[in-house]
Amino acid sequence: MELNKSWYIKGLQDGIPISLGYLAVSFTLGIAAKNAGLLPMQATLMSLLNNTSAGEFAALGLISSQASYLEMAITQLIINLRYCLMSCSLSQKLDPKASLFHRFVIGFDVTDEVFGVSISVKGKLNPFYTYGLMSMSIPGWALGTCLGVVSGNILPRRILNAMGVALYGMFIAVIVPPAKKNKVLCGLIIVSMFASLLFTYLPVLKKIPSGFQIIILTVVIAGVAAVLFPLKAENTEE
Repeated sequence: MELNKSWYIKGLQDGIPISLGYLAVSFTLGIAAKNAGLLPMQATLMSLLNNTSAGEFAALGLISSQASYLEMAITQLIINLRYCLMSCSLSQKLDPKASLFHRFVIGFDVTDEVFGVSISVKGKLNPFYTYGLMSMSIPGWALGTCLGVVSGNILPRRILNAMGVALYGMFIAVIVPPAKKNKVLCGLIIVSMFASLLFTYLPVLKKIPSGFQIIILTVVIAGVAAVLFPLKAENTEE
C-alpha cells in the first residue's frame, strides 16, 4: 500500500508539466468548441472523456459541418489508432501481476505525453504512477477547454481570431522537428498538404464530406508510405 502511494505521489509530481502544457493547448480547443456551438459543460465533458487533441479538433470540425455519426466514428478510429500501438507497448512495461482492471483504467488515458513519461520509468511500471499522471493531466486538459469556451464568450472577436492561430502553431511545432530529421517524413507531409488542397478545390473531390476526406487521405498516404518506406526493425538488448 505504501509503495503504491509513493508511486502515485511521484506520478502527481511528474504530471504537473503535462497538466500545464495541456492547459495551454486545450484553451485553444475550448475556443474551437465555442465556435462549433458547444456549451462550456458540453466541451468540458468532451475533454474529460476524450483526451486526444487531434481527435477532438477533428470532431469539432465534423460537428460544425454536421457530419454523420459514421463519419465521426471512422475518423476517430483512424486518427486515434496510434494509441493502440502505444497501449501494446505500455502493456509490456507493466508488471505481469498487474490485473486486467489496472490495464483497462490505464488504457483510458494513454496520451502521447502520459505514454512517453510512463514508458521511460526504470524497471517495471507500477499502475499507480500512471494514475498519478492521469490525475494531473486530465483535469488540466478539461479545465483549459472550459476556460477556452468561457473566454470565447467574453474576449473580443479580434483576440479570439488571433488566439485561433495557436492551433496551427501547435501542429507546426509537432511536425517540423521530426520532418527536419527525416526526409521521407518531410516529403509525406508535403504530399499530404498538396492532396488536402486538391480535395478542397477540385470539383469532384470537394463534394466528399470532410470526415471521409480525412479518412481517405490518412489511410491512402499512410498505407503507401508503409509499403514504400517500411521502418527497419532495430535489435535492442536490455
